[in-house]
Amino acid sequence: MIDSNFLKNSKFSVLNVSRETLKELENYSNEIIQKNKKINLISKSTEKLIKQRHILDSAQTIDFINKKDIKNCTDLGSGAGLPGIVLSILMKSKKPLFKLILYEKSYHKSIFLDEMAKKFNLNIEIHRKNIFDQRDLITDVIISRAFKPLPIIFQIAKTNFKYFNYIVLFLGKSGQKILNDALKIWKFDYEKKKSLTNDESIIVKISNLKKIND
Repeated sequence: MIDSNFLKNSKFSVLNVSRETLKELENYSNEIIQKNKKINLISKSTEKLIKQRHILDSAQTIDFINKKDIKNCTDLGSGAGLPGIVLSILMKSKKPLFKLILYEKSYHKSIFLDEMAKKFNLNIEIHRKNIFDQRDLITDVIISRAFKPLPIIFQIAKTNFKYFNYIVLFLGKSGQKILNDALKIWKFDYEKKKSLTNDESIIVKISNLKKIND
């Protein structure tokens, strides 16, 4: 079980998360750890740090998601549901009609995602498909955590999506350099905030993405 400090973490209070929602996130964390004994959802070395390393890390993107003009969000390479399931749990009480769309080509992981969606009564659409094979997708927000590097995510957004407003990404200590390099090829606006879980990492929201000389 996750220790009781899960419900007392001061960084969760910054996100204005109710006790009921925190309990669901704790239960979800326990489900990941139990399932991790059978399939590889997260690194075994991070199980004891799941609250900080995975749940809070995913949850901190809520500020970019919980907006009036955003009705749905597409999580690329959702894996264990980080951040897709976390965001859906967080948004359930804030905006019941808000939908998370998850793409995960792994059979076993997609089954796990379906189980979590049912267990927590989440408004989720799960696609066991390779995102690279999809075309003309529509969403308000594209989000990705530990799936592919930024240049590939940008190319997916351009090639596979017919419409989107924003892209939300997790970037490590080289995040600013990655953004600067991308600006040599792409035109875009971005907003960034320091990660709550790693002093060297940032979360970025990309908008108005266009390829230079396109």
